Amino acid sequence: MKIEKSFKRAVPGLAIAAALAMGLPAAHAGDNAAGAGDFKFALSGYARAWVSLNLENQPELQAKNQNGPGRLSPATNGTFSKDSKWDASMVRGSVLLDADASYMGLKFKTIARLDREYKTDYLKQLERLRGLGQVVSTDQKRDVFPNGRAESIMDNYNAFDFREFWVEAPIGDRVTVKFGRQQLVWGESDFFHAMDVVHGYDLSWRLFFEGENEEWRKPLILLSTKIRIPEANGMFQAFIRPGWDRCSDIGNTYDVDGGRWFFQPYRGFNLSAITTKNCDQKNWDENDVTGGVRWQGEIFDVNYSLAYINTFSADPVANPSAHAGLTPYKGSQVDGFFFDRIHPKIDVLGATVSGYSALLDSVISVEASYTIDQPYNFGTGAFGAPNVVGNVGNGLGGIKLKDVVNVMLRMDHNLKLEDILGTTRPSFSSIQLFDTMVVDYKKSDDLVRLFAYGTQLKEHNTILTMFTVLNYMNDKINPSFVLGFDLGNGGGFAIPAVAFTLNDNWVGKVEADIFWSGGRSSTHQFGGDRSQLFGYFDKASQLVFRLTRQF
Repeated sequence: MKIEKSFKRAVPGLAIAAALAMGLPAAHAGDNAAGAGDFKFALSGYARAWVSLNLENQPELQAKNQNGPGRLSPATNGTFSKDSKWDASMVRGSVLLDADASYMGLKFKTIARLDREYKTDYLKQLERLRGLGQVVSTDQKRDVFPNGRAESIMDNYNAFDFREFWVEAPIGDRVTVKFGRQQLVWGESDFFHAMDVVHGYDLSWRLFFEGENEEWRKPLILLSTKIRIPEANGMFQAFIRPGWDRCSDIGNTYDVDGGRWFFQPYRGFNLSAITTKNCDQKNWDENDVTGGVRWQGEIFDVNYSLAYINTFSADPVANPSAHAGLTPYKGSQVDGFFFDRIHPKIDVLGATVSGYSALLDSVISVEASYTIDQPYNFGTGAFGAPNVVGNVGNGLGGIKLKDVVNVMLRMDHNLKLEDILGTTRPSFSSIQLFDTMVVDYKKSDDLVRLFAYGTQLKEHNTILTMFTVLNYMNDKINPSFVLGFDLGNGGGFAIPAVAFTLNDNWVGKVEADIFWSGGRSSTHQFGGDRSQLFGYFDKASQLVFRLTRQF
């Protein structure tokens, strides 16, 4: 629902002045002056609540409940729950306001969102676990080094932010310029991103599985433009990021402060107490100017695009600290005691192609990118017991740069299930295959997939995802099912869900996020276990309820 107001102004002189200021012919501005003087305003938004419950016991808490030699003292035994299954991991509320205005051809948008959470008993236990000042494993307690005390765990989740704040101006019939805090989407895939790399994502409070990408994509201050070229049946796009963003706006944000979505076995371990996110060094300076260009067109009923982007690597890598006796990357300054989390700049060349196949009665999409100088940590094996002598282990031997090829294949199809399942209409379904290949891969490089784990990176990492959405009662009840598999390493996820449209204002959703590790899960912090992608999600299965009041 939107609240709209319109005010008529007879100001052709001002329209002509604005047109001249933007370099437009005065005659053109005068032709459109009658409509350009309207002031319009619209306000919409939502109030939304989530509740999520653990579907599995949490090994980090179970380990802390064990007593005996080398484990917790009797004084602390029992303060952590052995049975955290069905504990509330999230009770969250958000209010979002979306304001649009237009005047004399200019468009304005402001989106603000307030997020607040209740500190559940489960979060209180993780916060106490953070304060113990010890590194733990899921089967025993091992004192390695203090991780310190930090601010409330709720600082991971409570926030207020202006999601968007921009002004857009037309320049003639073909050019549009937008400036301010905004989002750009240059990609086709849903779960994993080859070309949608302009922005990082905030994955700290709901890792990967919130349906609307725009809700967890991190906006940036950009100057962007679109130039329509109908003679070539296409559009040229470009953006410049002037370097006015905060360090927190750069790259992906994970729940590294020891919260519910930190990777197993690190829940309850505050990595921020011994590391720092550093955006103030050459090649990963938040103030550096970045940007990109894109051509998007259509030929023979096939949509395509070509793009180049200079941006920051999405996932952080560890820059080891000399304070801990390690070797920093290229002699750079490291602020953290153990290491800094950094996002070096990368260059991405990419292309997308999509079109309808009458033979398959489906839309086929292909997305490919070539990333130059993607950073990786090296040093497989446990910390202090590396597989390669001198490489430290746990990815803390240092940083190496490799070129990477990402390819996504996707097929979208409407399954006609009305006669079989009684659906209202054909069911939208999609299959995606996503592969990441390291160019000039050498096992001797000793690359790890992620720091703090000792697992060696493979040349290919391939993920298969598929989903279908069923529609009943004219889209008032919409069950869906999502599946994903790590084809090279094992493990995967399943998301059965049901979305409800109660009326024009109220919508709800119930879903289960279910993970399996395929036997590739780490049980020791800073150990050498062979944890792969879905090992990070081990024991993180959740039941989630969401209710939204739109206005």
